[in-house]
Amino acid sequence: MRRNQGTLNAQLARVISELGHTDTIIVTDAGLPIPRDVERVDLAVRENLPRFLDLLDTVLDEVAVEGVVLSEEIKRHSPDMLAAIEERFDRLGLTLEFLPHTEFKRATAGARAAVRSGEFTSYANVLLTAGVVY
Repeated sequence: MRRNQGTLNAQLARVISELGHTDTIIVTDAGLPIPRDVERVDLAVRENLPRFLDLLDTVLDEVAVEGVVLSEEIKRHSPDMLAAIEERFDRLGLTLEFLPHTEFKRATAGARAAVRSGEFTSYANVLLTAGVVY
């Protein structure tokens, strides 16, 4: 068993460990369609369990991120969620990029993995580009 706290889910821990510079990983709500060829780390248990922000925080604790993409529609449909996401990336000095949702879904096709939460807030999805720690 791991001594230090961190990602306890074995599949998610493996995916995070395998990420390389410029690989992408999606943290999703319960409804985002995940492309067939993208590994699915499905952590959804029931509505809003786990919450998207808890899962995002877990990933951000372990992954160096250099790029963030969201759906443009989050601005209109889920402004409170957007504010919470912005707060996290402002602390990291990262600027958010927005794409129309149809383009966002296309952009997920090349992701290394998708980590699915139980979140029922519309458009609570981010596509993260892995950076380097040096």
